[in-house]
Amino acid sequence: MTENAGPAGLSPAELGAYFALIEVSSLVRHAVEQQLRDAGDLSYVQFQLLATLGDAPGGSRRMTGLADGVVYSRSGLTYQVSLLERAGYVTRTTAAEDERGVTVTLTEAGRGVLAAVFPGHVAVLRELLFDALDDEDIDSLSRVLTKARERMRSIPPRSARSRRRNAGPA
Repeated sequence: MTENAGPAGLSPAELGAYFALIEVSSLVRHAVEQQLRDAGDLSYVQFQLLATLGDAPGGSRRMTGLADGVVYSRSGLTYQVSLLERAGYVTRTTAAEDERGVTVTLTEAGRGVLAAVFPGHVAVLRELLFDALDDEDIDSLSRVLTKARERMRSIPPRSARSRRRNAGPA
């Protein structure tokens, strides 16, 4: 690869940053998934859903909002929510504002499993990622990743696009 790869490729710095990002992401995700399984018998996606609900006002969100927030297919989300509902961690109800919509709400048991997995979750993140960084590094990482995320969210994949349709003609 040449130093000035231009639009046809990535520069050595871009390629290095990309490989570092995917490796760090894979290593953290693997360790987090193992910790979540061990501490709460949760998948990574199930944890994301429960944590998202835990941060939501009243512990509730619409299914479409959950799918868009965790960037997961709607059919996959329905399956994961069904598993969480069977475990007693969430309930599903018809949305009050729209009978076609479904609202998912975190239960006390769901809050309990979050409380059980969070200490180990934080410990894994500290050990693998944050203990190697100083405050300035963390601020820089947050700034860079937030900028990248905002760019990606401005051009989301189909699975993450909002289902809202324009009011105008098709």
